[in-house]
Amino acid sequence: MIDRGGLAEFLRHRRESLQPEDVGLPRGQRRRTTGLRREEVATLCHISADYYSRLERQRGPHPSEQMIASIAQGLHLSLDERDHLFRLAGHNPPTRGSTSEHISPGLLRIFDRLTDSPAEIVTELGETLRQTPLGVALTGDLTRYTGPARSIAYRWFTDPASRTLYHPDDHERISRVFASGARKIATLRGPGSRAAGIANLLLDQSPEFASLWSEHEVGVGFDHAKRFVHPELGVLELTCQALLDPDQSHTLLVFTAVPGSESYEKLQLLSVIGTQRITQRSSPNA
Repeated sequence: MIDRGGLAEFLRHRRESLQPEDVGLPRGQRRRTTGLRREEVATLCHISADYYSRLERQRGPHPSEQMIASIAQGLHLSLDERDHLFRLAGHNPPTRGSTSEHISPGLLRIFDRLTDSPAEIVTELGETLRQTPLGVALTGDLTRYTGPARSIAYRWFTDPASRTLYHPDDHERISRVFASGARKIATLRGPGSRAAGIANLLLDQSPEFASLWSEHEVGVGFDHAKRFVHPELGVLELTCQALLDPDQSHTLLVFTAVPGSESYEKLQLLSVIGTQRITQRSSPNA
């Protein structure tokens, strides 16, 4: 059963304890609100300001599990705080571990500060949970996929269009990396896991994957440098740095270019192109 009073009090306390800088928002001038505004929290949670305000005022419908998960992520809650929020809303908390998609507050704080770099947070299955605006400008919106296609390895072997993002000379190596990674995670998580399920789908749908799978390669990794192919800027050679959150099996990937290089200049230009596209999409006449 929902505890409306406890839910409202907890949400209000968490909102007032957060500062704009904590969640990647500009402070602005003449800020008098303690913590975040309700409108800012609603934006972070991808819900309407009216809906969120009603929750803090102990009104409105019973929020769904999906809604509570979105609020927990938007408020940058820890796992314990997330579980508490679920219980206040009358739901059982989601499972923890490798299948959890709740990003830790620490990883989010780092991610929110990466305003000048392509970056993304991915699961161990290669499912993109978050991207910076420059990350979207580089590769497109990778969070839009559903089902098995959320996994980059699944897309790589089943959707030829996914390969256009990478230099053709690297495709053979990338295929080996994804097949090796799929075997490692499927073995680690066991026969009934989602990782094993994706591997079985690929064995049925991709002769290339089946052939690589039969070689039993493990430990094949990417080089630090990756070559992306952008439709307007051409090839960008970027260095990939990875930060692992072992408790959640999430990885923050950050892409940078060597200062002064041609790819660095292209990355600077990409930030302008990406901003223009966002502006055009948000324009009522676009």
